[in-house]
Amino acid sequence: MATLTGAATTDPAAWRRMPDAQGGQTPGRVGWRFVTLYALSYTGGSLLFLAPLLVSLALKVNDLVGIEAAPSRLAMVTGVGSLFSIVANPLFGRLSDRTTSRVGMRRPWMMAGVVLGAAGTLVVATATSIAVVLVGWCVCQVFFNATLAAQAAVLPDQVPSDQRGMVSGLLGLSVPVASVVGTYLVQAFAGSTLLMFLVPCAVGGSAVLLFAWRLPDRRLARQDRPAWSLRELAGTFYVSPRRNPDFAWAFLSRFLFVMAYAFLVTYQAYYLLTEVGSPEADVPRQVYLGTVVQSLCLVVVAPLAGRLSDRMGRRKPFVVAAAVVYAAALGVVASSSSVEGYLVAMAVGGAGFGMYMAVDLALVVDVLTDPLTAAKDLGVLNIAGALPFALAPALAPGLLVVGHDDYSVLYAVAAACALAAAVAVLPIRRAA
Repeated sequence: MATLTGAATTDPAAWRRMPDAQGGQTPGRVGWRFVTLYALSYTGGSLLFLAPLLVSLALKVNDLVGIEAAPSRLAMVTGVGSLFSIVANPLFGRLSDRTTSRVGMRRPWMMAGVVLGAAGTLVVATATSIAVVLVGWCVCQVFFNATLAAQAAVLPDQVPSDQRGMVSGLLGLSVPVASVVGTYLVQAFAGSTLLMFLVPCAVGGSAVLLFAWRLPDRRLARQDRPAWSLRELAGTFYVSPRRNPDFAWAFLSRFLFVMAYAFLVTYQAYYLLTEVGSPEADVPRQVYLGTVVQSLCLVVVAPLAGRLSDRMGRRKPFVVAAAVVYAAALGVVASSSSVEGYLVAMAVGGAGFGMYMAVDLALVVDVLTDPLTAAKDLGVLNIAGALPFALAPALAPGLLVVGHDDYSVLYAVAAACALAAAVAVLPIRRAA
């Protein structure tokens, strides 16, 4: 089994590490400069994905094929892209856990992922057919997930257990902040498809690269590198539910919650176009307003929930409450066909999403099976965050057919997924 190497020669972050009861190493407390840069980096990483997913990709597909064919073509692009991400995240997590680079274990993957993913974004922005959009989006999913896998591993690498709720709460702000920044930049550059894709990518990538440059990255000596074999490679994509039931329940809960989220964000542009009757020119602005309202609620709730979770030493009650609140928000969407109803739902959803994102990551890190394979295990868990973006677009057209193109059916199913996420977290034993 691999071990963390000594402080003097191979670990620039060792000045923050203290021996634990088992003789290993645990992270020392982190300061606000580190936390701020980490949160900005996480926001930048979220921006790389969300700006296209929230608005740009849907509008690009709509421009290429028209509104009648756009939902099915978007489903194909996002679904196939998500399948690539399902493989990429744990694979790059495993590679990160084995990286013996002189510049660290996580830094090389953050930097390479941003650069190569940006190339994929350029392909999408300049595409003249759905096939090219698909290729470019798959490139984005593969390499941006390399960045995401390395970023997620920094939490168990660098942050002690008694600060993880607070840091996780701040990281939970990354999604709404990235949503606001992304939709603002998209609507600001709505006159240029190229800038609509590239400006958010440049802003997000810069934040990731800044953190990678400043990170006191963990290093691994070659003799301590974990074993590599075909069996180990197969294990990259699997954690045994029998041996690690808490991990399995956390996986299921996150999968169900993200499924609810994926139904909403993937189809909100088409919901506004068809259910609300908004003109296409108004959709970027309406999505922007929705994300601002959602984010304001989330920014208030997430840090408070994360800090309170640390003080109480409990995670599950917050996750359950968050999932129930998010289900209520989706119920509002399902029963409304107006911009005002959409905005109310986004506000309620922001409170639920903020509480969930503040505590869920801390809960997951608490039930990791082995700190020496943190990036790999978090990569497996990220399948729960990626798979819904493949399944939701595949299921949505059928649900719309059943509902006679009524989006209330789609969002009622999403609300049921959120409630099921609350139930799935209850059996976890290693977290209160």
